[in-house]
Amino acid sequence: MKRALFPGTFDPVTKGHCDVLKKGLTIFDEIIIAIGTNAKKQHLFDLDTRMQWLNETFKDEPRIKVASYKGLTVDFCLKMDAKFILRGLRNASDFEYEQAIAHANKELLFEVETVFVLANPSFSSISSSIVREIIAAGGNYARFVPPSVVINDR
Repeated sequence: MKRALFPGTFDPVTKGHCDVLKKGLTIFDEIIIAIGTNAKKQHLFDLDTRMQWLNETFKDEPRIKVASYKGLTVDFCLKMDAKFILRGLRNASDFEYEQAIAHANKELLFEVETVFVLANPSFSSISSSIVREIIAAGGNYARFVPPSVVINDR
């Protein structure tokens, strides 16, 4: 079985994330959405909320699982028996950043391979950071996220 980890903070999950996952399912038998703790990022939404959104968004896709982890992504790959890390690329700067992480992960655990998929151009400008800014400013963010993420009181 080809199992991949799709790590991120998903704060919040976006349609871009969903696009990457849909493409990933054409390559892998199973994908684990791995919500990691990133000390550099200030989260707008708590872990339980993010897990609920992801579980709801992918409730009809049995090949997608949702889990959380702390520590190194490659250590979580070992724990989950995932031989691949799935990453989406929106632009050249994403590639530079993701390539450096992929090389470091390869040094830490040679058996894990990072697979990159290109974001659909219509989602290439969407990031969780931008969506958080729109939410914080009271803007309409619904077009950037799956329906499970839309908060009705905003």
